[in-house]
Amino acid sequence: MPQISLYIDEPTLKKVETAALREHVSISKWVARQIRARIEPVYPAGYEELFGSIDDPTFEEPQELGIGADVGREGL
Repeated sequence: MPQISLYIDEPTLKKVETAALREHVSISKWVARQIRARIEPVYPAGYEELFGSIDDPTFEEPQELGIGADVGREGL
């Protein structure tokens, strides 16, 4: 398996060590998971089926506000 070297500051290293320890994995495995999650996000099984699944009459799209409701901005 290929290897990479990282140069990071001490405070960041401590945070990585703490996160890996919290997840009970090696630093290498923790960093690899983080990289994979950023490159190829994985959604939980059945995620796509959730679209439109909320059946609650109080959950409705809010009325769109007109431009007059916008806050005035300071000129440059």
